[in-house]
Amino acid sequence: MGVKKAAQISIEQYLEHEYNTPLKHEYEKGAILTMTGGSINHGILCGNVYSELRAGLTLAGEEGCSALGSEIRIHIEEADAIVYPDAMVICGGIETSADDQEAVTNPRLVVEVLSDSTESYDRGDKFHKYRQLDTLEEYVLVAQDKPVVETYYRKEANVWEIARFVGKAQQLQLKSIGLTLALEALYTDVQLPGPKSE
Repeated sequence: MGVKKAAQISIEQYLEHEYNTPLKHEYEKGAILTMTGGSINHGILCGNVYSELRAGLTLAGEEGCSALGSEIRIHIEEADAIVYPDAMVICGGIETSADDQEAVTNPRLVVEVLSDSTESYDRGDKFHKYRQLDTLEEYVLVAQDKPVVETYYRKEANVWEIARFVGKAQQLQLKSIGLTLALEALYTDVQLPGPKSE
């Protein structure tokens, strides 16, 4: 999904706009960020990630943790931002924003599916916003054009451990919630480019 900035508004104006349009928008310091449409692969991956997280948490008996999909937004008060992740996990009960009762504030794990138009934003500015959340322990980036997943796990306040999982045979280790997910399952039905011919 691409991102385009619009005119300066308040959070209240942003929420009124958001409730009266079928499209999703993010908010950053007075600006509306318009989220453009995603690809088929993006949609499939978002669904697969959510369903695998939900099933994994259920099988592991993690009753205090919930997987949430891409329709739920996060209010990051310290960054004056409201964003939509592609998936997330909240543990210990859902906490909502005083400014936006439909936005959560306490994700433990956040997932973004990368695309050409958003990869630099997801790796840069958006990750910087997410790092302002005290509850965030792990940030997961999923490529949509190849079976590659990267995780950023918070070891200390400002120290993040990076891991990279390449290939459908790999098992994705999510330390923050104690789950292992198969990349084969995450990439089910995703159309990946074939090998390049020489």
